[in-house]
Amino acid sequence: MSYFKEDFKYDLTSSIVVFLVALPLCLGIALASEAPLISGLISGIIGGIIIGFFSKSSLSVSGPAAGLVVIVLDNVEALGGYEPFLVAVSLAGLLQLILGFAKAGIIGLYFPTSVIRGMLAAIGLILILKQIPHLVGFDSDAFGEMEFFQADGNNTFSAIIASLENFNNGSFVIGIICLGLLVLWESKYIKGVKALKQIPGSVLAVAIGLILNQIFISSGSALAIGKEHLVSIPILSGEGGLTAALKFPDFSAFSNYQTYVTTITLAIVASLETLLSIEAVDKLDPHKRHTPKNAELKAQGIGNFVSGLIGGLPITAVIVRSSANLDSGAKTKMSAIMHGIWLLLAVAFFPTFMNQIPLASLAAILIVVGWKLTKPSIYKKLLAVGQQQFIPFVVTILAILFTDLLIGIIIGLVVGIFYILRANYKVPYNYSTGEFKTDDGREAIKIELSEHVSFLNKARLQTTLDGLPNGCHVMIDGSRSKEIEFDAMEVIEEFRINAPERDIVVSVKDLPGGKGRMA
Repeated sequence: MSYFKEDFKYDLTSSIVVFLVALPLCLGIALASEAPLISGLISGIIGGIIIGFFSKSSLSVSGPAAGLVVIVLDNVEALGGYEPFLVAVSLAGLLQLILGFAKAGIIGLYFPTSVIRGMLAAIGLILILKQIPHLVGFDSDAFGEMEFFQADGNNTFSAIIASLENFNNGSFVIGIICLGLLVLWESKYIKGVKALKQIPGSVLAVAIGLILNQIFISSGSALAIGKEHLVSIPILSGEGGLTAALKFPDFSAFSNYQTYVTTITLAIVASLETLLSIEAVDKLDPHKRHTPKNAELKAQGIGNFVSGLIGGLPITAVIVRSSANLDSGAKTKMSAIMHGIWLLLAVAFFPTFMNQIPLASLAAILIVVGWKLTKPSIYKKLLAVGQQQFIPFVVTILAILFTDLLIGIIIGLVVGIFYILRANYKVPYNYSTGEFKTDDGREAIKIELSEHVSFLNKARLQTTLDGLPNGCHVMIDGSRSKEIEFDAMEVIEEFRINAPERDIVVSVKDLPGGKGRMA
């Protein structure tokens, strides 16, 4: 009962916003995948209701993902149709379920923060750039298309240039009004008025856009927006229409080797995208809640298994809808579940009404969501931390912008690992001179090892020992070390054995197997 008093109103309004964002994305991703439009809506409904029910994430939202479009396109062709592909989707779900029980979710913890933040900022930029054509009514590309290079031979920038040369006046007017309204709704003035701040800006923007277009239509204005610039939910007339629209698995695909290649590909890519999205959402969560990664893999597995059985696209946790959910003030996972319910009701009962919503209104919402993910203060904060955080952050952004989500993340991860290796190479010990006295007047050098010395420090340690002056007295102090890996110990032991050839005296203090030894 306390939920309805404290959190329900926030989840309800957030679910409506996420529903409005998810609706064109589900359709756009299905269109970009050359799959039946209903398949995108099916996966959105399953991502909301079924995965939402089993997930332990408070804020993430699941559904069809733009990052899987290329995989869907390639493998539908390789398997000879959409129905055989559905078998691989269900099998991928079972494999994800196995990965969850095998505790493979820990992989998500090994991605550097700079790469995760770079992913969020890149998605913010992509949202802004990709929605400009829809904001001005040039809708030549699918609403959910996220890659830089597009199937029609254009790219993100050429699409923007084309849109500015071919924009629709009605969409432009409605898009700018909705965008201005959303910016106003973020101002201190609106937030200071209790009655106004209770109204979700995104819902208001959609309502204003719909009403304006109806006024344009009824008045015979040239600004009236045609159906090509409106939401387009398939209208299913009766049981026969639903049966004709749905696709079901062709189980003869079990005998095709390519089915299992597709299964493994989908399971790995969808799991990685989910884990990265969950990690990113947890970082944005104002309450800093942590989602159990293995439980999320299990939830995703159940969702994909069901999605494949009834004709849906593969599903992942998706950052765009999750960011809209968080930005709208969601408190619990009920927001994600309710957004799935709204999708189901819209398809079943209100497709004609939903098909009156201008895409320009929805584009305005996504542009504002994108701005919040990539605003300048984020760049300033990472720059202030230092280049070891800022450079992987920027590289991740650029790589995602000019390739796709997963390739960009891998490139960013490689750069992030380089800086980790570089840091480990530099700081395996403290080097000092004159900290102890020698009886024979030799130069005294102390090498105090850090808490953990691993194979990553081997090169730096070897270089330092090789560079010690002949005839010195060196003390290798391991008193602070909790662990010294074999590779590092081998370097120290070889140096100790060969030191007399260079007239070097070695004192070893508190090393495993070498406590107090002298050479």
